[in-house]
Amino acid sequence: MSAESKKLPMAGDLHETECCTVKEVTAAYADPGDANWVKGEFETAIGPVHRIATTLDRQDLTGSVKARWGVGRMNYSVAPGLYAVGNPNHLSAVLVSANYKLSFDYLRRELDGLDLWILVLDTQGINVWCAAGKGSFGTAELIRMVHQSRLGELISHRTLVLPQLAAPGVSAHQVRKEIGYKVVYGPVRAADIPAFLNTGNKADRTMRHPSFNLFDRLTLTPIELAALFKPVLLLTVFLFLLNLLSQLLSGGNFIPTLLLEQTFSDLAPFIISALIGTILVPALLPYIPGRALAWKGWVLGIAWALIYTTIIAAPAGWLQTTAYFLTLPVIPAFLGMNYTGSTTYTSLSGVVKEMNYALPLIIISASLGLTALIGTYFI
Repeated sequence: MSAESKKLPMAGDLHETECCTVKEVTAAYADPGDANWVKGEFETAIGPVHRIATTLDRQDLTGSVKARWGVGRMNYSVAPGLYAVGNPNHLSAVLVSANYKLSFDYLRRELDGLDLWILVLDTQGINVWCAAGKGSFGTAELIRMVHQSRLGELISHRTLVLPQLAAPGVSAHQVRKEIGYKVVYGPVRAADIPAFLNTGNKADRTMRHPSFNLFDRLTLTPIELAALFKPVLLLTVFLFLLNLLSQLLSGGNFIPTLLLEQTFSDLAPFIISALIGTILVPALLPYIPGRALAWKGWVLGIAWALIYTTIIAAPAGWLQTTAYFLTLPVIPAFLGMNYTGSTTYTSLSGVVKEMNYALPLIIISASLGLTALIGTYFI
């Protein structure tokens, strides 16, 4: 990575520096179909380019909410290619974006009144930061899209403005060497882009600093909650069968209502543990001691296990107590690690290191805890 990009705060340390083979050059015309955010065509020397809206309508907002809850998330993307904002010319800035529609929407809504080009890379529907870490927002894709869009025929300068969080995936010196374009990293927040462009691509310290406030930390909570549905359903069935088998083996009367009541009572501490992992862990992230996200989740999980076993429900013996202390903390510990891709608290190497030691411990603890839990139903 170039010296320029090394100065930037990054989400990881993965670089893509391999040379690129330019594929067949095609027209700049992207094909977004009948997308609601397309507002006509802008005629250029190489053909029409879609002009995009800089305001979000109800369809955009609805799509955003659905994506946040995991509905159609994997297909929430825009067609890669070159787009126009306003009436750009050969001197207009070129902003580079991912084709994840939320990233695209966050960018275009801040560009009202500006005249510029947007080059959308094919990041396979992944946001800028994660795509940079995975390599899909990388040197090869950037060079490929510059050629494929025929951008050089529309602008007289050779400057590309990339999101700052794309730095882990793009080798600026390689782009300069391969196609003669200078890579400039814009501000962290799309809202600062107008000021950044007005000052001649200059970013002050506040533009370079990634915020990670409470709202930022809870952004992923909806999709994490949605992802809990299947595990919770499986756990419910598992506990129901344990209660049913225990009741049958004990020779007691089969009472469906009592069976369901006991199942949901047994499920409650695990549900709360999952909510701790998806809500309290990100909300309290800066205030929980330690750096590893699995550790932060485990700390809150241990606190919940203590509260549950000493205040809320008295366990029926040492085996049940052991089961709770082995299972309840690992749930928020595991869920806490899901936030490694959306926080400034770690890097790619840090994530790999944490996964290597945390996952085996979580698996061992969960396995022993489930074994103890099953034993409580038959001892």
